[in-house]
Amino acid sequence: MLHTLMTRREVLATTLAAAVVQKTQAEPSALWGGPVVDCHFHLRPGLDTNYVHMQGCEVSNALLLSRANATEQIQAMQAKYPGVFAWTATTDITKPDAEAILTAAVKQGALGLGEIKFHVASGGPELRRMYALAADLNVPILIHFQEVPHFDGEGVFSTGFQHFETILKAYPKTKFVGHADAFWANISADYHNEAAYPGGPVKPGGITDKLLSDYPNLFGDLSANSCNNALSRDAEFTHGFLARHQEKLIFGSDCSCSDGKGGGISQSNNPVASRMAGKCVARETLSLLKQSASAGAFRKMAWKNGHRVWQIPGSTSLN
Repeated sequence: MLHTLMTRREVLATTLAAAVVQKTQAEPSALWGGPVVDCHFHLRPGLDTNYVHMQGCEVSNALLLSRANATEQIQAMQAKYPGVFAWTATTDITKPDAEAILTAAVKQGALGLGEIKFHVASGGPELRRMYALAADLNVPILIHFQEVPHFDGEGVFSTGFQHFETILKAYPKTKFVGHADAFWANISADYHNEAAYPGGPVKPGGITDKLLSDYPNLFGDLSANSCNNALSRDAEFTHGFLARHQEKLIFGSDCSCSDGKGGGISQSNNPVASRMAGKCVARETLSLLKQSASAGAFRKMAWKNGHRVWQIPGSTSLN
């Protein structure tokens, strides 16, 4: 009888825990009409600061971008907020042990590699090792493409995006997620690395638009000032771009504000992104997507695509 009673208690506890996870993952937002997963959320210190931002901008779930050695903090966060956080891992890819470190992180629960942001060429040996590793591990790799420094001494990252088609052809089994200035500036066919965040009407035929159409293994990360700026340039183009690539685009914020409402610094250490001062990038970009895309496309970008591409636990069919 005691054994039976304990078993029932265990079953009840398991059922309640599952319900908590499901409720958290599907928590509706008055602002966004359903749950939202932020797939570009840099890990912040402590157990609660990450969740505070999410509550402020009404984002229900997050894919944390972290160093590979942050497993202990992430596990503690996952325990405190069940069903809310998943994570990806990065390390210094110029070091000879990078593959071993990232492989270990994936075995410990990381869902992918990234953000990969180092002063190397996108077609160079360091990143080629990572492309092959991502394919071997069957996880996506998130890459920061930047050709123009934001401030003196910053340098550039994953250079050569205008020739990235060669990489997509060479690594067809790798799932690439493109992010940052060069990726988003190249939605326009007239971009030549002259500015971090170009403005004005978009000239059709841009490299990013073409690559998203032609290569099933390339996806777009809808984060940071770089994406928001690109999608704010030309409303007519943006409407068509989001419709064309609604299966390939994944919402993320890359926001540094403290409260999900624009407090503190929203684009940390990036003076040329002053247009985002006092604003929450998550709120700004979700609002832009909602007004520029159909309800179905918005739901894909805000929830379903992130779960599908990053293989985040939880239903991709919710809402």
